[in-house]
Amino acid sequence: MAGDPPSQHPDETPDATPTGADLGWTALSYLIGGMAVWGFIGWLVDRWVHSGGIITGIGVVIGCAGGIYLVIKRIGAPPPGSGSS
Repeated sequence: MAGDPPSQHPDETPDATPTGADLGWTALSYLIGGMAVWGFIGWLVDRWVHSGGIITGIGVVIGCAGGIYLVIKRIGAPPPGSGSS
């Protein structure tokens, strides 16, 4: 009820290490999201200047590059102390 403390599951701690599947879905969402957003922006610009689809393709490539950049920046480096030595 209103006075009850919020229930926490042990695997919902904020400092829990994400699993491989979590990292994979995150990387996939960055790539698809980047291509979709920048592809849509490219499509809008393409409709505006009537370039025949060239700018849409450029937008998709830029979105893919941005998604790869985010994957490398956010989840590419392993946490300290988890290396194999």
